[in-house]
Amino acid sequence: MNAPLKMALGAALGGEVMASRPIAGGDINQAYEITLASGRRMFAKTNERSPRGMFAAEARGLGWLDEANVLRIPKVVAVSQADDMQQFLVLELIAPAPPARDFDERLGRGLAALHRTGAPGFGLDHDNFIGRLPQANVAAATWLDFFRTCRLEAQLRQAIDGGRATARMRRGFDRLFAELEDLLGPPEPPARLHGDLWGGNLLCDDRGAPCLIDPAVYGGHREMDLAMMRLFGGFGAGVFSAYAEAWPLADGHHERVALYQLYPLMVHVNLFGGSYVGSVEASLDRLV
Repeated sequence: MNAPLKMALGAALGGEVMASRPIAGGDINQAYEITLASGRRMFAKTNERSPRGMFAAEARGLGWLDEANVLRIPKVVAVSQADDMQQFLVLELIAPAPPARDFDERLGRGLAALHRTGAPGFGLDHDNFIGRLPQANVAAATWLDFFRTCRLEAQLRQAIDGGRATARMRRGFDRLFAELEDLLGPPEPPARLHGDLWGGNLLCDDRGAPCLIDPAVYGGHREMDLAMMRLFGGFGAGVFSAYAEAWPLADGHHERVALYQLYPLMVHVNLFGGSYVGSVEASLDRLV
């Protein structure tokens, strides 16, 4: 950890950073366990190339999830402002432990309760980020309008601008948009979504309970989180069973998984390219 960052953290935390050690912190940020002169330990992450406001948006998202009071969410200790030279986010340190016997059940039921907490509408009162990509959350009257405009079209436009959208992909989205309304399933009220719920954003805390991190929150269809959870694995079958017991899904939800995985797949196209382009093309061919 460099000296300017230590000084910025010390000023924000009201105490000198006496020690720091690198720890795992995701794909795009540098993460540390820091210890203050008081002996208090915390988690801090930083990124010299992060978009301005990325950590502040993450802090707001953590707070929004924590309001539901159904699953553990790390408490925000300090966060940099968008115009600060040093960009950082400091959270309470989550000490890992083996999962409790009912870990999967607690996660499934807790996630259902989080979704049931709901949102004021489809979207959010501010934009945020998914990974390092901007995520627009402009409110829409219907899930159809929001999902098409702020999720699929936004990522497709970025892929086109970045030269990553093949002709096959563009044709597939043309077909999808023509039939999208019929593919979305029954209308549901907006759920309070984590927004980036893959296995790397789930922790097991010191009590063996689930803890969610690194959100990309908004109000949307609850099947978005569940489809993301199935995309890269990391969640046991008991999680989905417990969720379904707590809040059964609408008929046809299995057929909609591929549809709702298109957004995170397109995010990965724009972040990494490569094989994700083919994954999107194949999904579109299966859907329409």
